[in-house]
Amino acid sequence: MRKVLVMLFVALNVAIGVPAAAADDVPWSVGTADNGYGAERPNYSYTLNPGGQVDDALVVTNRGTTPLVLAVYAADGFTNDRGQLDLRAKDAKSTDLGAWVHAAQSQATVLPGKSVQVPFTLTIPADATAGDHLGGIITSLAQAGDVDRRLAIRIRVRVSGELKPSAAVDDLKLRRSKSDVIVTYTVSNTGNAIVSARPSVSVAGLFGTAQAEAGDTPQLLPGESWKVSTTVREVKASPRLTGKVTLLPLLTDAAGSTGTLDTVSATTHTWSITWLASLLVLALCGATVIVVRRRGAADPGSDADDRHDGHDVPEERDGEVARQDVSTS
Repeated sequence: MRKVLVMLFVALNVAIGVPAAAADDVPWSVGTADNGYGAERPNYSYTLNPGGQVDDALVVTNRGTTPLVLAVYAADGFTNDRGQLDLRAKDAKSTDLGAWVHAAQSQATVLPGKSVQVPFTLTIPADATAGDHLGGIITSLAQAGDVDRRLAIRIRVRVSGELKPSAAVDDLKLRRSKSDVIVTYTVSNTGNAIVSARPSVSVAGLFGTAQAEAGDTPQLLPGESWKVSTTVREVKASPRLTGKVTLLPLLTDAAGSTGTLDTVSATTHTWSITWLASLLVLALCGATVIVVRRRGAADPGSDADDRHDGHDVPEERDGEVARQDVSTS
């Protein structure tokens, strides 16, 4: 049976940076240790060189009335389908920061009303890529019904080296829905820093341009992508539509300050089947009129050629009628 994980985000959500605290429905809390790295830190944040190492600690407090035995482990971070930072399950293999963090113990026993410190060591591999790496250290309580309840604190590391934040927009498509146009696209973090993006969408046709503002994407780890669908309202019918998405990448540093990068954009086109059919009908009608007129000019009809009964029509000259003889054989 698949184990259900209930993640309680404590200082884990990158976007809002909630301070370390206890969740109301669990009997314990987690926090950072007060040491040389600071007091009352909301989460763990380090800048280290490849091959560097740091020793720190997690504080676990039992707010309940019975002893707790909690599993302690680290895991890689990722952005889930709801746009929130999440951490890999214990049985999922971590290949990045989750593999660099090692707790001094795999379990912590905490008596009611007491706190314990769980030391951990973070070691950066010598070949670690420069830029941002994200994960967390987790405390977990197995409960009945195959449910695993977790409480965690974020760990963010910036490995020294050239920082190359960037984003891209791909897979841009347009789809007409009555008077609206639905624009779908994918925002990708193509750099080595954590970024989000602010998209701006426009659809242009023969009779003007309509625009829509989309909300900011969640913060994306390097290599992650986020699918977006934006509806542009009241787009006038046109034989050809041009869709454009412009991204303003947003870079948030470890201190929480947000800056902007150069915009990037992508463009696509689509043809309206209704308009193409109308243009085809008009073209066929125009071609039919031209053919009919040409045939009429080539065959004037009986009014232009006034011959009858085998005789020529008399020719009038100077008020007289001159008749030509007609020979028959």
